[in-house]
Amino acid sequence: MRPSRRAPDELRAVSLERGVVKYAEGSCMVKFGDTHVLVTATLEERLPPWLKGQGRGWVTAEYGMLPRATLERTRREAASGKQGGRTVEIQRLIGRSLRAAVDLEALGERQITIDCDVIQADGGTRTASITGAWVALAECIGWMKSRSMFKNNSGDKVLRDNIAAISCGIYQGTPVLDLDYAEDSEADTDANFVMTGDGRIIEVQGTAEKTPFSQDEFLQLMGLAQKGIGRLVELQKMAIT
Repeated sequence: MRPSRRAPDELRAVSLERGVVKYAEGSCMVKFGDTHVLVTATLEERLPPWLKGQGRGWVTAEYGMLPRATLERTRREAASGKQGGRTVEIQRLIGRSLRAAVDLEALGERQITIDCDVIQADGGTRTASITGAWVALAECIGWMKSRSMFKNNSGDKVLRDNIAAISCGIYQGTPVLDLDYAEDSEADTDANFVMTGDGRIIEVQGTAEKTPFSQDEFLQLMGLAQKGIGRLVELQKMAIT
């Protein structure tokens, strides 16, 4: 029995609410159970110096946890003067996941910055961030289209597919979907899957925390992830219509 009493292939309660920030070109409040992340998308008519003059845009991301997102207060990274390795790793994952869905040439010489701020953490903050970030990105691109910022209808091909992410793991010998903290902290195996709306893989992060896992167990986790991401993509489409 899972601590949450969910079935092995059952997601937590998921909600994706877009348009929650007045000033951002795109935004989404994403909730995976008790994990809550505020995501904003900011359009900038500038590029990193190394990209200037290449005729294409860029999508990047920043990620952070508020001090009381966890049970005990976490010191702000700004107070220490540098980001932790986990933060850097997660924001790079978010950025490259979203770029897999964007035609950067159609975007033009612009940058979209995705900010993911974890308000409350109960496992799966990176997967919730990626799933909500796609909604904020889609809203930002829709904002641009409504203002005729793309030439020759190129805005219709900027966003090529949905991107969503989910965690899976082996908990007490059973493959399960969408781990909360109680499961994540005790799992034999923990994996994160990032996939496109049509089921292609962008990234897989899998670790045997206690006992090495077999190929068959990995395929079971993959099957769970495909099912979960399919449901998340449905929710994304509902959120942006």
